[in-house]
Amino acid sequence: MVFFTEFIHRTSHVRPAFLTHIMPAITIRDYLSSPKPIMENADEQFMHEALAEAEAAHDAGEVPVGAIVVLAGEVIGRGRNAVIATSDPTAHAEIVALREAAAKLGNYRLTGSTIYSTIEPCAMCAGALVHARVARLVYGAKDTKAGAVETHFGICAAEFLNHQVSVEGGILESDCRRMLQSFFLERR
Repeated sequence: MVFFTEFIHRTSHVRPAFLTHIMPAITIRDYLSSPKPIMENADEQFMHEALAEAEAAHDAGEVPVGAIVVLAGEVIGRGRNAVIATSDPTAHAEIVALREAAAKLGNYRLTGSTIYSTIEPCAMCAGALVHARVARLVYGAKDTKAGAVETHFGICAAEFLNHQVSVEGGILESDCRRMLQSFFLERR
């Protein structure tokens, strides 16, 4: 076993000559030690789109929260807070994005989809993610008061529910937090 690990360690930088014209010049060592996985870059790209939705909510006088739903690399739903404009207490960004995605697919089950939200979802939105069978939630900033995914309740991971949502928080966290903080500072 020692010989094998030493062999891998010594030869992981070696590139067979027949591959040089087919594959880019990246070694296994380079790939494994790269600072950001490919998915994380996609997560940041999609979070930027959610931030654009949050900016549009801000411009409309709403709390700046944005969300998008992605399936197979394609955005299928966009949402921003619209509680004031619609006089609808359920018009949170995540709910609006889920509604648009479900309408586009013609199915309320969004199996295999990922939702990107600029803030940790509340209990209502987290419950909707479970009911919609969303596979993955990626959010920016934690919500210390109403966050129901990791901060309080743990709704997306509750084993007594019939579906669990994979969760990753902290993507572009400072940008998401800064947008919310500046909004509330403007209001004071």
